[in-house]
Amino acid sequence: MNSPHIVVVGSTMTDMVTYAKKIPHRGETLVADSFVMGFGGKGANQAVMAKRFDAKVSMVNTLGEDVFGDSTLKNFQSQGINTDFIRRAPGASGVAPIWVEPDGSNRILIVPGANFLMTEEQAQSAIEGLQGISVVVGQLEIPQNVTAAAFKAARKLGIPTILNPAPYAPISAELLEYSDWIMPNETEFAAMHPEGLAPTSDEIISEFSKRIKTNFAVTLGEAGAAFTTDEGAVIRVSAPKVDAIDTTGAGDALVGAFSVGLALGLSHEKALKLGCLCASDSVTRLGTQSSYPSTERVNEILSALMKEV
Repeated sequence: MNSPHIVVVGSTMTDMVTYAKKIPHRGETLVADSFVMGFGGKGANQAVMAKRFDAKVSMVNTLGEDVFGDSTLKNFQSQGINTDFIRRAPGASGVAPIWVEPDGSNRILIVPGANFLMTEEQAQSAIEGLQGISVVVGQLEIPQNVTAAAFKAARKLGIPTILNPAPYAPISAELLEYSDWIMPNETEFAAMHPEGLAPTSDEIISEFSKRIKTNFAVTLGEAGAAFTTDEGAVIRVSAPKVDAIDTTGAGDALVGAFSVGLALGLSHEKALKLGCLCASDSVTRLGTQSSYPSTERVNEILSALMKEV
């Protein structure tokens, strides 16, 4: 297989993760178990996961002129991710305080900072300037008009696009128009649904997919994921049973691996299963990008998947 080229037009964050047995109520102070800092942001996470497959990955983003921006840029370079279209701007880079509970569940606040200084011209010029792009991936942690500009440029070049609508916000008509895939999780699905319905049945998933008129997949946590075919049928993909200790970044691992699967020409079902396998592997370790399976491990996962009938 030829090595795909994944372009992520999205966010970067410095994750500040606190592990605690209990999250404090309003006005309450508690002692936590431990604290770590790491690299995050939905866009950056998805880029790092894609890079674990030895894919060519380019990141399009704006960083602040601060120590967090310096560290993030060095991290991308050490990961082998192309940074030609990362810009710097005065002010702070994005940060994300995260609280993780004993069952692995998390609560996250994001402070976008320089992520919100990205421009349409920056996104468009990246898509037009980079060569051999296989897939363009976006999220909602940067201004929607910027992602829409990237997706519009990709559409003109016949490049498929994937929108991970997270953290959820109402999606602009233009961005929806240029999104070839929409990939929410359960919470985002319910927020997008006109009646607020969760993806609890094939009928609800299929009906909603027909409304938005694009390829559609919903991630379902430990239950795996589901996608709709062109005929409106719902295909469910299960996730392996694992002992989760930290779910932070698992959804991004799924999207990043799925984008590689599509770029490699896998069927939609196998591409989504690849995403589920990588996400499930990641939750068995602490951290965000640091929890993602190694290149050796993802190649094992991909090789085993390719052998399945």
